[in-house]
Amino acid sequence: MKSFERPRTGERAVLVRLGLGVPVDSEDLQEFRQLATSAGAIPVATVTGRRERPDPRYFMGSGKAEELRAVCEANEADVALVDHALSPSQERNLEKLIGRRVLDRNGLILDIFAQRARSFEGKLQVELAQLKHISTRLVRGWTHLERQKGGIGLRGPGETQLETDRRLIGQRVRVLTKRLEKINQQRETGRQMRAEIPVPSLALVGYTNAGKSTLFRALTGADAYVADQLFATLDPTVRRITLPGGTLVVAADTVGFIRELPHELVAAFQSTLTEAREATLLLHVVDASDPRRDEHIEQVDAVLAQIGADSIPQIILYNKIDRLDLQPRIDRNADGQAVAVWISAEKRLGLDLLADAVAERLTRFARKARIRIEASAGAVRSRLYAAKAVRDEHSADDGSIELGVELPDVELLVLARTAGVRILQTEGENMPCASETTYLQSTAVSGGPSPRS
Repeated sequence: MKSFERPRTGERAVLVRLGLGVPVDSEDLQEFRQLATSAGAIPVATVTGRRERPDPRYFMGSGKAEELRAVCEANEADVALVDHALSPSQERNLEKLIGRRVLDRNGLILDIFAQRARSFEGKLQVELAQLKHISTRLVRGWTHLERQKGGIGLRGPGETQLETDRRLIGQRVRVLTKRLEKINQQRETGRQMRAEIPVPSLALVGYTNAGKSTLFRALTGADAYVADQLFATLDPTVRRITLPGGTLVVAADTVGFIRELPHELVAAFQSTLTEAREATLLLHVVDASDPRRDEHIEQVDAVLAQIGADSIPQIILYNKIDRLDLQPRIDRNADGQAVAVWISAEKRLGLDLLADAVAERLTRFARKARIRIEASAGAVRSRLYAAKAVRDEHSADDGSIELGVELPDVELLVLARTAGVRILQTEGENMPCASETTYLQSTAVSGGPSPRS
C-alpha cells in the first residue's frame, strides 16, 4: 500500500458527485468545480451517478468505483475529489482501489481555508479543524506496517506509531485550544469596550462569492481582498462608517457560507461568526443574477440559525443587478419598512439607497434627549438641524438654546464632549455622558483581538 501526500497546487483532479435518491444537480456540480479550482486543482474529468443510499465500503457502488479508477488512469489524475462527506474507511478503501489520493468535500474546504487564512487567529482555527479532521484518518499513512492493532502479544510497530501520532495530535489540539481561548478572551474584552459606547454594528453575511467584500470595500474604502472565487474572505475585518444624517456605525465583513458547510468549520470559526451573532443589523448579500438565489438565502438563514443569529433584523441586498440590467430600488413591506435593496457593489449603483435604508432601520436605536447649547456653539445647532435630529427648541435669557433631539447614544456622547454643549436629560436607561467617557478611537480591527490606530 503506497502512502499519499496532501494535494499540491496544480494537481489534476477527477470530480465525483452522486445524486442520492435524485439526479445530480448541475448547479451543485458547478459549485464543486469552483471549490476544486479555488483549492488550486485542475479538474480534468467528472464522474457522476445516482444511488438510493451510500455504499458502506466506497460510498459509491463497486461498479462506479471501478469506473472512477479507469477515469483517473485515462486522465492521469493525481487526486479524486468527492463532493460528499466520506468516512475514514471509505476514503481508505477508495484510495486502495484507485491508487490515488482521495479527498472528500470537508477535506477540500479545509484545504481552501488553510490557503486563505491570513490572521494568526484564522490560521490557528484552520489548523485545529484540520487536526480534528485527520485524527480519524491516521491509519492511512501506516498501512505499510505489518501490524497496526491487536490484542495481547499481537501489538506491532504500526500501533506504536499510530498511538504516538494520536498523542502528538492530541497535545497540539490542546495547545491550539488554549491559544484560541486566550484570543477569544481578548476579542471579547475589545467587544465589551465597544459595547460601553453603543455604536450600532452591521455585519455583512451571505453565500460565498455573493459580493460581500466588494460591497464592504465600496462602503468603507477598506482595502479588503476581493476575488471572483469561493471563500476569498476568511478573517473578519471591521471598519467605522458614517451614514446619512451623521449616524456612526461599525461594519464587519465575514466569511461566506456554503451548502453543507462542515460542522468542524462552523465550530472553529465561532469567534469570526460572533461578529454576525452580535450585530445590530445584518446585511444579507445575495447574488441577484444567480438562478438559485432563493435557495442560497435559505441556506444562509439555516447557518445563521445554527450560530444563534436568526433573530437579528436583516436587510437583503440583491447585488450584481448590473448583470440583469435592473435599476436600484428599495423594497418595503406592508408597514413601509425597508426589507430589501437592489444594488451593484462593483458598479456602485444604489449605495445611496442602501445607506438610507440602513439609517432608517437604525432609527429605532436612537434616544430622545434634551441638551443645552451655549451661544458660542451655534455651529452645533446647525449641524443637528442638518441631520434632522431636532424635535423642539427653546431659547433662554442668557442666549443659550435648549433643544429636544433624537440621536444614537454615540452621537450624544460626542455632544457630551463638545465644548459649549451640556446633556440635560436622556430617556431610557442611564447613559454615561461625562467628558472623560472612553470613546472608540480605533478605525479598523482586522482579523485580530486588538484594534489598530
